[in-house]
Amino acid sequence: MDVAVELGRLEELSSADLRQRWRTLVGTPAPKISPKLLRLALAWEIQARAGGGHPRGVTQALDQLARGQTRTRNAAPGMRLVREWQGRVHVVTVGDDEIIRWDEREWRSLSEVARAITGTRWSGPAFFGLKKKAAAA
Repeated sequence: MDVAVELGRLEELSSADLRQRWRTLVGTPAPKISPKLLRLALAWEIQARAGGGHPRGVTQALDQLARGQTRTRNAAPGMRLVREWQGRVHVVTVGDDEIIRWDEREWRSLSEVARAITGTRWSGPAFFGLKKKAAAA
């Protein structure tokens, strides 16, 4: 793969094509960000893979492990997350298509769902119990 050619092609891609390129390269749905930011994220992934670097998700997980403060599990297809908040039970499902569903709607992230439930900014993984403090060594 010629990295310069791959990076140049990103400028020509439409928003839908960028999202498809992300899914092909990374294997997950594209983050809900502007096409400009998605181009930057794709450029980073392309260069990291060409240079033998780790994908961004791996780097983030390694940084989290190195700090030793928390451990976060990813929401996986087929997962069902249940959280009680102010006397109401909320059930979130992650479909096989990796789309997050709650309250008969599709959501971009667990954090959006947590915000909708609580009315305040929350880390979705923390709210739904996917982010835990690491045990003391």
